[in-house]
Amino acid sequence: MKIEKTKLEGVIIIEPDVYGDERGWFMESYNKQRMQEFGIDVEFVQDNCSFSSQKGTLRGLHFQNKPNAQSKLIRCTQGKVLDVAVDLRKDSLTFKQWISVELTGENKKQLFIPKGFAHGFLTLSDNVEFQYKVDEYYSKDSDRSIRFDDPEINVDWQIEDPILSDKDKSAPLLKDSDCNF
Repeated sequence: MKIEKTKLEGVIIIEPDVYGDERGWFMESYNKQRMQEFGIDVEFVQDNCSFSSQKGTLRGLHFQNKPNAQSKLIRCTQGKVLDVAVDLRKDSLTFKQWISVELTGENKKQLFIPKGFAHGFLTLSDNVEFQYKVDEYYSKDSDRSIRFDDPEINVDWQIEDPILSDKDKSAPLLKDSDCNF
């Protein structure tokens, strides 16, 4: 397993070891002991899965406020996405900065995003299956989103007119949100 630290403290790209032969392949998608060796010491409590049928679907930017903030371990199991993490921690040196990484069913890369970040992804292919583990249960009262095209953050989504949910269309700018990190 290889890890790559990003410019955002705590956000880590993980490339698992994949073993293959003429029959197919095998990999460990999660190993608590190995993750702890990389500084990822969280207790995951819920697995989530989404499916997006159309290329150009954008989901995000989402997070949960304290006290129900979530760390996430993310992977794309089918198709291809541009995955984005945005630092929302006001006291961080990288506040409002973001990183993106291409996650695909083929490259099997994963992204770990700690508490204090917004997350979103854009589908780069049709028929995308996306899975992630979280260390806090979903809380409707803590569920928040910010505009994917917030000019203060300025994520380069590489698309002009994404397919959005009503929730994401009406999300506030970060400066107008009640983000409490």
